[in-house]
Order: sequence, then C-alpha cells, then structure tokens
Amino acid sequence: MKTAAAPRRERWHRRQLAGATDGAQQAVPDCPWHRRAREAVGYSLRLRLMLVFVVLALAMAIIFMGGVQKAIAMGWREAARPLLMDYVDRLVEEVGTPPSVERAAGIVARLPIHMHIDGPQVKWDSHPEQPRPDWMRSKNSQDRRWLSEPDGRKLLQRETADGHTIVFGLNAMTWDQKPRIAWLTLGALLALTALAYAYVRHLLRPLDDIRRGARRFGAGDFAQPIPTRSTCRPDELGQLAATINTMGEDIHQMLEAKRALLLAMSHELRSPLTRARLNTELLPEDAQTQAQRDALLRDLGEMARLISDLLESERLAGRHAALHREPTDLGGLVQDVVHELAVRHAAAADIRVIVDGSGTSGEDAHGIGELPALALDRSRIRLLLRNLLDNSLRHSEPSVPPPQVHCTLDKSGCLTVRVRDFGPGVAEEHLGRLAEPFFRPDTARQRATGGVGLGLYLCRLVAQAHGGTLHIANAQPGLQVEVVLPSVA
Repeated sequence: MKTAAAPRRERWHRRQLAGATDGAQQAVPDCPWHRRAREAVGYSLRLRLMLVFVVLALAMAIIFMGGVQKAIAMGWREAARPLLMDYVDRLVEEVGTPPSVERAAGIVARLPIHMHIDGPQVKWDSHPEQPRPDWMRSKNSQDRRWLSEPDGRKLLQRETADGHTIVFGLNAMTWDQKPRIAWLTLGALLALTALAYAYVRHLLRPLDDIRRGARRFGAGDFAQPIPTRSTCRPDELGQLAATINTMGEDIHQMLEAKRALLLAMSHELRSPLTRARLNTELLPEDAQTQAQRDALLRDLGEMARLISDLLESERLAGRHAALHREPTDLGGLVQDVVHELAVRHAAAADIRVIVDGSGTSGEDAHGIGELPALALDRSRIRLLLRNLLDNSLRHSEPSVPPPQVHCTLDKSGCLTVRVRDFGPGVAEEHLGRLAEPFFRPDTARQRATGGVGLGLYLCRLVAQAHGGTLHIANAQPGLQVEVVLPSVA
C-alpha cells in the first residue's frame, strides 16, 4: 500500500520529467507556496545540504560561544569584582559629599555610564529618559551573588555619609547608537551562506550531467558520454559518471551484438525458407496432399512475414532510421490496404474510412474526403496501416460494427490517424505494454489469432521514425490506436 508521501513524490517526478529539456524544476501555478517550498526542500539535494550546513553552523556557533562565554565569565567575575568595587568607590569619592551635580555630569560625559543620585539634598539623574538601572533585578542567582558584596551591599550602589544613594549603570544609548554592527554581522552571515550555496551547487553540478546522460542512454543514444571533471583524479561524482559511462558502453555493445545476431539470423533464414517454399509449391496438387500443402505454405508465409518484420524493426530501431519521404495520397493508400486485407478478412470490405483535410470531419457519401499530398514514407505508412487494420479485424467479432479509420489533417500540417475496433478491448494494466515487442496480453491476442506481438511495436517505430507518437486506449467498447505525425503537409 502506498504511503501518504507517494502521490506527492509521483507529482514531483512528473513535473521533473515535464521540465527535463532544460533541467529546470517547474512548479505548479495553483500549488500553495509552502507546499512548493516543502517539496523543493524534500526533493533537492542542494537545499537539504545547505540546510544541514546552516543548522550545523548555527548549533556550533551557539554551543561554542555559550561555552566560551561561560568559561570566561566564571573566572573574570572573580577577578574583576574587587577592581570594579574599587573603581566605583573612587567614582563616589570624585562625586563628593554631598554629591556635586557638576562633577557627576563631568563623569557621565567622560564615561559611558548612567548615574542616579537620590537623597535629602540632591536628586539627579544623568539620563532621565532611560529607566533607572537596577542590577539586582537579575533572575540569575549567580548574578545576584556576584553583584552583592559579602556583607550584602550592592556592587554598583553606594550610600554616602550624608544619606545619599548613588546607583551606577551602563548607558544604553551607547549601544542603541550603533545598530549597524548587527546588520553588518547579519549581512556577512547571509553572504557566507550564499557563497556556500554557490560552492555546493558547483560541487553537485555533475549530477545534472549524470541525469541527462542517463536519460540519453535510456533513449538509446550512446554517442555522447557523460562528461567527467578531473579525469586524472576524479571525485566520487566523477567516479560515478565514469562507471555509468562504462555501463552505457557495455549496454551499447550488447544491443549492437543482439541486433547483429538478429539480422544475421534473419538473413540466413531467408534462403532455406525460400527453398522450402519452392519445394512445397512443386508438390503435386492432388486431393491427398492439397490440405498439407496449403498448411505448409501458410506456415512458411507466416515465417517469412515474421522475418521481414524483424528486419524492419531493427532498421527502424536504429539511430539512423532512413525514411524515403515522397508525396503520398493517404486516402488512396488506406483504400489499397483495405483491398489487400479483404483477401484474408471478409470483414475488411466493411471498414469505414473517414479522411478529412479541413479539420472539420468533412466527408463525402463514401466516407472519403480530400487530403493534399503528404510527405510520408509510403512503404512504412502502408506497414503501419496494414498492422493496425489487421489487428482490429482479428479482434472484431462478426456481431459488432466493423473497424473505423479516421485520418485528419489540421491547419498546422499535423496528421492524426485513428483506428478503432469494437471488440472486447484490453485490460488497463496491459495498455502500456501493447507496443512492446512480442508482448501478448492474454490468450485472445495470441498466435491462435495470427499475431506474434510485433504489429503494434512496428507501428510505434514507424510513428517515431516520422517524429510522431502512438497512443493506445480503450474506447469502450473496443480499442483505439491513435498515431500523430507532425509537419507532414
């Protein structure tokens, strides 16, 4: 059973495949920003590495600074307390008894401190706009012990002989007037983070090359290997790219060996098949041997067609599938294929053919409209039409309507050929594999009905050789195969 994250992962991979041409990650416009951000972090190695680095750096900085500050503070407090007590006593002596406002103002002007004097004769505050400092409000018990003398007197507070209380504190204005240090620190941290991200992106750039190379190898293009950096001493990603290149070369050699073996076998089998057919035709045509003779000729013909289909599939599956494009009357070609199939299938005469060259499904009384001459490989298109129609006829019952052929040319020059039958159709789990070589989904579509599993595979190769696509879907009832060929007009 799929987890809750599986649908999100599938949507993300579909968007990755949709943007595979330029390697960019395309976001769905109607998706909320927080979901896009979560998916970007969840499926981006760069972002996850950066988050790990940032969190690790912050944690190390907090732990290091906190530990150092604690270690220094514990020793500094004990060493600085007697010095601070003596300095505060000297400041109180300088202020005088009774306290002199002029001297206190001079001290405040000279030092970044806050002074508050409260007594029977003098009530003065150096910074009345600031709150009165009270160092004993600290919630930390260690700070309270440090800010108090052994006899209980406050460290930064003194009582004069005439009853005045002088409280000292740091001037907060000296800190408020210099906020640029914090902003500069934040800017430096952001700059370092950006540099780290750029460096990580540079380090992981070979992953993009590896992804594009894997897609090329999967599509059968082994001409361009994956580029590797520092071929003398490659890093882990360079070693991975080199390993995938070696794997691609091995797969290419195996495919070429398989293709060469198949071609050689097909060529070698043609000669004995030709001799066997010739010897069979020379048999006497009498009542005793006629049935065996016809069955043998039928089997030899099926073997010859199979060999021809294998050779054609290997020609079309190559990277340099050569097409001989010529002006082709598609409507007439469809009629020729229908007449050819009528020899083997009586129901072929009832096939309904609709040809529309205006994109409006226009047709005459016989179902044949007008199409201009199209730049097609006539022999390969004949093979495609013959396989599609033969497949539809073999899986149509006499009680259902005959197959239909729709040929439509839109204004952009894109040709669409749809062949539909009204048979039982195919299970949904088998639709994606129908165009694979030698695949037969069930007993109803096996050799008993004349198929060997190469017809739809050859149709897909012909469509791809013309730069088009082939789509298979259940029409309920029946099966519909749609071939789209761009720029043929």
